[in-house]
Amino acid sequence: MLTTIIYRSHICANVPVKALEEMVNAANRMNRHSDVTGILLFNGTHFFQLLEGPEESVNTIYQHICSDPRHSNVVELLHDHGPHRRFGNAGMELFDLRHYDREEVLQQVLDKGTTRFQLTYNDRALQFFRTFVQATEKENYFEVPPGDSWDFVPEESALSRQPVVIAQGADCSFAFQPIVDPFSQAVVSWEALIRTPSGDSPEAYFEALADEDIYEADLKSKQVALSMASALGLQGQTLSLNLLPMTLVNVPNAVRFLLSEIEANGLVPEQIIIEFTESEIISQFADFQGAVRQLKSAGISVAIDHFGAGFAGLWLLAQFQPDRIKINRELVADVHKSGPRQAIIQAIIKCCSSLEIQFCAVGVEKAEEWMWLEAAGICEFQGHLFASPRLGGIPQIAWPDKKFDL
Repeated sequence: MLTTIIYRSHICANVPVKALEEMVNAANRMNRHSDVTGILLFNGTHFFQLLEGPEESVNTIYQHICSDPRHSNVVELLHDHGPHRRFGNAGMELFDLRHYDREEVLQQVLDKGTTRFQLTYNDRALQFFRTFVQATEKENYFEVPPGDSWDFVPEESALSRQPVVIAQGADCSFAFQPIVDPFSQAVVSWEALIRTPSGDSPEAYFEALADEDIYEADLKSKQVALSMASALGLQGQTLSLNLLPMTLVNVPNAVRFLLSEIEANGLVPEQIIIEFTESEIISQFADFQGAVRQLKSAGISVAIDHFGAGFAGLWLLAQFQPDRIKINRELVADVHKSGPRQAIIQAIIKCCSSLEIQFCAVGVEKAEEWMWLEAAGICEFQGHLFASPRLGGIPQIAWPDKKFDL
């Protein structure tokens, strides 16, 4: 299967530009040996390369490219398949943009085409060439330093020094994990994550329930979460609770139950955030929307959890504007290396900013992910990089500490 990969990267400062010709010659030999062809553009700072060939060969060469220490911030922009090679005459052909007029180099790239159809910039892959040459996306290039540029130093606090709380007699427990603003070293909220009494996953808890009992159990579990939060001294903190969207629809007086339990545990509605996941289809939207209005009228904030991974997507955002959204881990994972993920997250940020909706990124596990997301405009994060969930207790938070000037 003919595979196409396009990527951009940043030449390292210690690599002399005069070594470029030797690099291209070596790549040309390697590519020809693997039946891979392509075009390389260089603008003095960034490389932009298209590779075409058999899927296994292209993937192998791309992995070799990613590990090459002579460049950094390698971002995959396109990974696609097609019937014909666009450029088949050379294993690698270089265009140094410093020596060409923009329109001249674009035409020369087209002239190198080897397909039986005339190349035009209607082709999606070649649109990336035009964008790179004309530098229309340069403001969206976020160059992140190596992950080891920062230390993440766990900090003990009065909350984390407390012994764990055990929910006696309950069929569930909760682990607590913070959402943080790393540069301010502030906790935005504490999320109560449902677990089995032994600490197994939410999936394990719900799988043990009959279908007709899931929504009732989901709601009643919040009684345990609020009780544990109160015992851990979180009365003065913001607390996030997860709820299946259809729980509000299928359990009578669900909102009244939540308000009663909030008051019984010494908290107030204004410090509670109810997070709805996108992973469940909302079949009675009018009833769901009515329940959300009750929550917000009582002072409870509403968030969409795992945004970008469920059934509703932007439709749900259009139908009711939550107070905040949490960008899903599947989009956050290795975002510093993925052009599609970067474009989607930037669009989410722009959309939420226009609607005055707060946003955070969840599942952040790598320093490079955090640095790219911070550069893109996200200030709030949740993930193992900063703190892992602690069953029945409050974890220590690892705050970032810069090791050297970036």
